[in-house]
Amino acid sequence: MQYVGNVIRPPSEADSIILQVAVGCSYNACTFCGAYKDVPFSLKDDEAIKEDLLFAQKYCRNANRLFLADGDVLILSQKRLLKLFRMIREYLPWINRISLYGNARAIRSKSVDQLLELKAHGLSRIYMGLESGCAEVLQAVKKGETPETLRAAAASVNEAGIFLSVTALLGLSGVTLSERHAHETGKVLAAMAPRQIALLTLIPLENTALGQDVLAGRFHLPGPQTILKELYEVLFQLTETRCQFHANHASTYLPLAGRLPKDRDYLLRTIEHAMAGAVPLVPEFRRAL
Repeated sequence: MQYVGNVIRPPSEADSIILQVAVGCSYNACTFCGAYKDVPFSLKDDEAIKEDLLFAQKYCRNANRLFLADGDVLILSQKRLLKLFRMIREYLPWINRISLYGNARAIRSKSVDQLLELKAHGLSRIYMGLESGCAEVLQAVKKGETPETLRAAAASVNEAGIFLSVTALLGLSGVTLSERHAHETGKVLAAMAPRQIALLTLIPLENTALGQDVLAGRFHLPGPQTILKELYEVLFQLTETRCQFHANHASTYLPLAGRLPKDRDYLLRTIEHAMAGAVPLVPEFRRAL
């Protein structure tokens, strides 16, 4: 496979074939994300994609899932996406799940009928970043979205019957807005009704504006106890949400996973025990992106 730059995929796509269709991110303005800061957004041509599909056809026959990289493949035109899905079916007919990242802007650029058409051609799962349900935090990190526009994008995916996985970022508010960030993120996640929720914890990167703010003392990182309080508050708001819940990314202080609502009370008790010191936290040197 021919990859350009750092190819990033969700943890749940670890066993998937990674097909790079686009390089970088079409938006690439979030202050906390350093994944594609030095990579201009571009699309690979059909010949390059065909070569990778032929490689996968020969060497990846044991994998039945496919993830389309990089940061925002859904921004492609409907015509280009349908052509891509037909190529995948031609060369990798055994694939039973196709997933991709889709930011809210890209999702809203597609009508529900278009999303249904993509589903009919094989699109199974969309990963979308909420990051925060707090309007002030979203504005501060230049997400380019509001809680309302993010909920609207989620509603379209749900209406199309496509599996929606939503990520949020603990610690993104800094210390001052921590309580609002956690409370409103939990509320928005509940309203979005995703099939999967993944909570990560902020680790500032030096190549980002937010990372530079941390170094300059303009942004104060919440400590582990505050992060646990955020985790608890987000989960506390998910009273009727039915989904897979993951807070076990390498960035976390307290790895948790379960199904909601079945495991909600157990997960909340585990967080309480961790806040009381009865459950050990992941040390700083073991946390990673």
